Amino acid sequence: MKNSLDELSEHCRNVRRTVIEITAPVRSSHIGGAFSIVDVLVVLYFEVLEINPSCPDDPSRDILIFSKGHASAALYSVLAERSFFNRALLKEYYVDGGRLPGHPVRGCVPGIEVSTGSLGHGLPMGVGMAIARKIDKNSSRVFVILSDGECNEGSVWEAIMLAGHHQLDNLTVVIDYNKIQSLGRTSEVLDLEPFRAKLSAFGWSAREIDGHDINLIFQTCQSLPFEEGRPSAIIAHTVKGKGVSFMENKLEWHYRSLDDPEEYARALREVKNS
Repeated sequence: MKNSLDELSEHCRNVRRTVIEITAPVRSSHIGGAFSIVDVLVVLYFEVLEINPSCPDDPSRDILIFSKGHASAALYSVLAERSFFNRALLKEYYVDGGRLPGHPVRGCVPGIEVSTGSLGHGLPMGVGMAIARKIDKNSSRVFVILSDGECNEGSVWEAIMLAGHHQLDNLTVVIDYNKIQSLGRTSEVLDLEPFRAKLSAFGWSAREIDGHDINLIFQTCQSLPFEEGRPSAIIAHTVKGKGVSFMENKLEWHYRSLDDPEEYARALREVKNS
């Protein structure tokens, strides 16, 4: 591990604070879904991905596709924390004419590999990239981060089936399983269980982890691919709004904006002390 657990935890706090600071002034939503994936993103960008912020287009780099693009505030904040671009650019998040749109657009800043947020598209693109790397004998890997509600999309399961068929062991999917989507709990809207068994039936090697345990996330990723000849799936059990008590596991924080001054101050205080 290149960073200590304390250093990684500090990066997570910094990222959550940044998410609050850039979303509140523009009354952006999806804060809860941004917070649930922060720990996974920090471990990936600081420990797991073979990347170089000074050379973001290196052909041998690992690729990360952030399919749940509606939670872009988390991705932008992590990229800035990892020095892909100057933090001053974060002021352009979600503003007219700004370079950081609400859904990431390829090329808007270094590190954004594809345009995402139209749910169900990220994994099919990732499968195509993984197949291309096999053909080119490029040893780099492809990672795709999905939301759990996104797994309602048929295109996701078509891509899962194709990846298993082509034995894409250079492909890893991380599912942000916070169990809340836009209009209700995933178990009520469209139950995904038995989730791991379904992925296994499609030819994947799947593991379930605590998506907020930094060391466990790291150790799990050190075992990739889980099995030769099978794509890997990490079902990360997470909490919507993780890090701010009044947001945690609350449906309203899928869409609510942090525009109340008292809530804003409390959220910053809780993240700082987390």
